[in-house]
Amino acid sequence: MSRTCLALQHLSFEDLGSIEPVLRTMGFTIQYRQAGVDDLHSAQAQAEWRDADLVVVLGGPIGVYEADRYPFIHDEIARIQERLSSGKPLIGICLGAQMIAAASGQRVYPGPAKEIGYKPLRLTTEGQNSPLAALAACAYEVLHWHGDTFDLPPGAELLASTDLVTNQVFSIGPRVLGLQCHLEAQPRDLERWLIGHTAELTAAGIDLAQLRADNQRIGDQLVSAAQQVWLNWLMGALPL
Repeated sequence: MSRTCLALQHLSFEDLGSIEPVLRTMGFTIQYRQAGVDDLHSAQAQAEWRDADLVVVLGGPIGVYEADRYPFIHDEIARIQERLSSGKPLIGICLGAQMIAAASGQRVYPGPAKEIGYKPLRLTTEGQNSPLAALAACAYEVLHWHGDTFDLPPGAELLASTDLVTNQVFSIGPRVLGLQCHLEAQPRDLERWLIGHTAELTAAGIDLAQLRADNQRIGDQLVSAAQQVWLNWLMGALPL
């Protein structure tokens, strides 16, 4: 069966990462679109979002609340609202998860501090009974890279938290998954992130040597565990 994944990028170096090989193995064709470049208001965009078997909204450094500076956010939220109403599979990562919260009428706002680096998730009971259970293979240690947080959408189940941010991973039924953390991250891509986010890293005082060391220590284990998470979630979200 031929399926299509529509992936919305906010930065060219933040892509589907470890999700992509899982999708290709499942027979997906992948279409990337660029927020702020491709017209999300167009009839073509509306049709693409409607017809895709899976939509993945990826991360980025802007805030959902900055629509006055980045007007495309209005159209992006409108497309996400339509997707949520359709009941078709949707994944939001980092900014993407925040967009899902905003599209559900919830607040998105600066968190208590920047959360950047590898640290473990704490799974809720619901999370332990979800595809996230596969993260036991990497001791639940994942890459975090965000400054904002959000209130949970109505009907959402909280799956995971950290000591700093409560709402890390949530689901809305079997077909919507929102993640503040970057399960898609691949160790080979870290240097691109370090270059692209240099101002943010400097301002936050992040130890790049430690981040590189953690990436080398846990990165490959995270990819393997995360791919099992993606596979398990997709098998539950998509019709056979």
